[in-house]
Amino acid sequence: MDKDAAARIQSAADRRPESDAAQEHFDRRAQSAADRNDNERQDDQGQDDDS
Repeated sequence: MDKDAAARIQSAADRRPESDAAQEHFDRRAQSAADRNDNERQDDQGQDDDS
C-alpha cells in the first residue's frame, strides 16, 4: 500500500460514507499501512547509505 493508493481509498470513502469500506474504516487502515510502508522504505534507504 502506498500513499497514492491510500489517498484514493480515502477519497472514495469520503464520497460514499455509507459504503461498507467507509463504515469499517478501511480508509484509516489503508493510510496506516501506507505510513508503515513509507517508514520501512525510508529505513531501508537509510541502511543502504550506511554501508
